[in-house]
Amino acid sequence: MATPSKDQAEVILVGCGAPLRGMGWYHAVQMLGGECPSAKICHIVEPWFLGGGASGPGGAEFTAFKEKTIDEHGVQFHTSLADVPKVADGVKRLALISGRTVDNPRLLGESIAAGCSVIYLEKPGAPTVAELQAMKKEAADAGVEISMGYNKNVCKYVRNAREFAAKTDGSHVTFVSNNTYKNTAEDLGECFERNAEGMLKNMAIHELALLVSFYDVSVDNIESVTADKEFSSMQTLPGPSGQDFTDFDKIKFTIKTKTGKEVSVAADRCGGTDSFATVTDTKGEEVFRYWMPDDEDKATVQKLQAKYPTAMPYFFTQDPDYVTVKERAAKFTATGEEAEGLATIAIAVETLRVAEYLTPTLMEQLK
Repeated sequence: MATPSKDQAEVILVGCGAPLRGMGWYHAVQMLGGECPSAKICHIVEPWFLGGGASGPGGAEFTAFKEKTIDEHGVQFHTSLADVPKVADGVKRLALISGRTVDNPRLLGESIAAGCSVIYLEKPGAPTVAELQAMKKEAADAGVEISMGYNKNVCKYVRNAREFAAKTDGSHVTFVSNNTYKNTAEDLGECFERNAEGMLKNMAIHELALLVSFYDVSVDNIESVTADKEFSSMQTLPGPSGQDFTDFDKIKFTIKTKTGKEVSVAADRCGGTDSFATVTDTKGEEVFRYWMPDDEDKATVQKLQAKYPTAMPYFFTQDPDYVTVKERAAKFTATGEEAEGLATIAIAVETLRVAEYLTPTLMEQLK
């Protein structure tokens, strides 16, 4: 049976998903592989594939993963957090919640009841600001800390762009996020329905977290936001259910704050696999660009692609950042060492507020 050492957090992964597809599965792979030395994964909670989804798509692959993980690592599998054994004396327990955003408010309460002292929430944390604020209070009242999985806060390309801009007078930073959907009504319609909270609360939420964390952006401090109409595109498309969804397939905008900062974000659902940041000078000419992955990380990507050829491509480009965020959260759980650079729930609340403010503002500008 998997048990943590005295310097490790006991991790409960809540929401594994299908092998090669689910983000939770990739978190498990990294921890089982020893990439996060402070994290000992001991429990996996997966209600769907241990229940109604067992005989459906991905069910057989999940069962094979479960059996291998039990045999090789002694991890226990459960259909709910209520089934996880009581936390042992002296053990520090971390819940890594990687399921559907809509379930997070309930899962947070169940994680607290399961004796977790730290909870790691994937972005954006909750569907609405009100729910995330209620979760923040519930955790604080229970003396439980929350770390957010905003992995771009610890990304090399973000750090390098910020450092270069700080040394360049009058510079302007643009954060660019791309994804690999096909530019078809069918593919984007499926994307719009599956991510019905909208692009700014989903794909581009990482960039908004950077703005809140490093550029003084808050709803109260935004002086102006301007859409780049030439770049941006908004569509209304039917999803697989037949219901129509309106969202951006690509958006670019610039925010100016009341405290004198200016920063831009571009996001394109059909733009490819790479994210990057640019720095321009006072004439608007690009003087610096840093990609994710860089040349060093591309070697890692190629190895992982060879090992898991049918897995989601973004797992590999962000692999080192997922490791960093999990390791810092686990080390904080086990030892109390500050999780440097990790977004707090306060940052997550403001990020979601900014997303809810920007979405109708930018949609209005694109009409």
